[in-house]
Amino acid sequence: MTLQVGVIGTGMIGQDHTRRLTKVLSGVEIVGVTDIDHARAAAAAPEGAEVFTTPSALISSEKVQAVVICSWGPAHEEQLLAAIAAGKPVFCEKPLVTSEAAALRVMEAEVAFGRRLVQVGFMRRFDADYRRLKAVIDTGKLGAPLMFHSVHRNASVPEGLYTSEMPLNDTLVHDADISRWLLSDEVTGVEVRVPRRSSRGGELRDPVFVLLHMASGALVDVEISVNISYGYDIRGEVSCEAGVAALPNRPATVISDSNGIRQAIPEDWRERFVEAYDQEFREWIAAASRGSATGPSTWDGYAATLVADAALRAATSGDLEPISLVAKPDLYGSRTALAAE
Repeated sequence: MTLQVGVIGTGMIGQDHTRRLTKVLSGVEIVGVTDIDHARAAAAAPEGAEVFTTPSALISSEKVQAVVICSWGPAHEEQLLAAIAAGKPVFCEKPLVTSEAAALRVMEAEVAFGRRLVQVGFMRRFDADYRRLKAVIDTGKLGAPLMFHSVHRNASVPEGLYTSEMPLNDTLVHDADISRWLLSDEVTGVEVRVPRRSSRGGELRDPVFVLLHMASGALVDVEISVNISYGYDIRGEVSCEAGVAALPNRPATVISDSNGIRQAIPEDWRERFVEAYDQEFREWIAAASRGSATGPSTWDGYAATLVADAALRAATSGDLEPISLVAKPDLYGSRTALAAE
């Protein structure tokens, strides 16, 4: 059976996912697309796909069995609620939504529906290196994780489009989610420090240093630098009681020549995480074909939203900003109620 999918949003990530769903993966067919820019949607539409005038028309179409949301963040809530009301599985690119209130409304709708329908696009969970790192931690052979050092470096970002808030409300969500997942823990508080400003970023607040306080007492430090020029550099190292586990450099091929011994560095996120993006959609297609969802959930999107909100507050206050989560619904696993000390 082929899963018939509608894609909302045909910008850079929407076009990349369209390519993935039409040229790389099997068991899926894009039958409809829509975008606020109708001409862009028409240009991106695969042969035979209908170009819908609105997201609501696409979601309600009988030919669309599942939905991929790649629109801008503020539009996600309305589109997610419509997909849930229609009972259609939905893949939503991060961020899930842009406010705590919106996240709670989406979560309440999904819980009321009674079955998971939403998968959030935190692709790092599907990366083979991160999965091996988590497997090492979960064996317990290294003891309890005490610290996680996470590095997120971009060669550059679009001038005028990437603002000083975005390292905290856009980029940080990946590091926050992977920290929660790797350590099987929740964030209870956030600190932000702004070091010497990089001259490469102009007036942009870059880099930033974020400290996540976890419920277990573990600490996560996150370096976010977005103008380091040399490539897209993602690193991670977990310090445990009896050892250390770290991500390998990618790509792994080591070159030896007259210039020395070196490894290449990915140019951007598409190169570094191409296999992770493919794998997350393989798993989404399999679950959506059964009318459900897997992987990062609405709860995970909600938790990441709270981390981003707290980080923005911390950047202004200079203080440790607490995070208080609602009780976790049974739909998303064991029930917990975490609050900052």
